[in-house]
Amino acid sequence: MPSLHRSCAVLLLAAAAPAFAATRQVTLTVPTMDCATCPVTIRVALLKVPGVSKAVVSYKRRTAVVTFDDAKASVAALTRATDGAGYPSFQADPK
Repeated sequence: MPSLHRSCAVLLLAAAAPAFAATRQVTLTVPTMDCATCPVTIRVALLKVPGVSKAVVSYKRRTAVVTFDDAKASVAALTRATDGAGYPSFQADPK
């Protein structure tokens, strides 16, 4: 029976251990940017998403490069944020 108790303890410890988050970076394409002030609105919307630490938005490229904690945010949350600000976006194809 001691091995059964040890197995239970290992399972409990594994369940109690925090999940390790990873910092991710994603590029979003934002095709509807039509003026030089649009990036400010998009950047502010992205920075309001919990877990986002950085957002660099380029009007010229019509992209947003977002750095975020993947335990707190997702690409779906990021695209919802830009859409909510009036700028639909989608994840750019990884190169």
